[in-house]
Amino acid sequence: MVSWNVVLLVVCGLPATVLGCDWLQRYGRLNNDSLTLLKRMGKNITNREPPVHFPYPLYQHIRHDEIQLVFIRETLELILDLYHHDNLSSAGWDAVMSEHFQISIHRQIEELGRCTKHSTNRKLRRYFGKLKRRTLGSSGGSKESWELLWKQTKEHLCQLELLVNHMTPQLSWAVQINKTDKRTK
Repeated sequence: MVSWNVVLLVVCGLPATVLGCDWLQRYGRLNNDSLTLLKRMGKNITNREPPVHFPYPLYQHIRHDEIQLVFIRETLELILDLYHHDNLSSAGWDAVMSEHFQISIHRQIEELGRCTKHSTNRKLRRYFGKLKRRTLGSSGGSKESWELLWKQTKEHLCQLELLVNHMTPQLSWAVQINKTDKRTK
């Protein structure tokens, strides 16, 4: 039998919004949809490395923080912002797939909005600002710059999936205990 002190400690240690957020249950499918649409809208042809290093330390740091859902939401918002550019047509991507990809990301942002409050991670915003300036800004939106953004977007979606997978066992256990507790009352 599980000690109620342990259950209380785990449940109290999780943000209340996370326990009530059903977005996590659908995240795997939603992220898979976004990755599939990203792959279908275009391929990474360039071998050039992005001009801004990927922020792996931010992802490592956030795994040990309580604002993980806020970080995920903000990252998705910043990814979507990359694709709001006047010269998206120069990417040469399938326009329908590109639109569906943006809709998929927007849907996740909306659903996460029901679970989290808006916040600002300055390091993350600086990273995305540099990425946008040094790719699209410096080239005017060339095909190669879009390929670099495609490559970075894919990496972000994969890192977000790892982050959610890291969160899910804790949350599944806490939610299961919460459901069991309600049935015994």
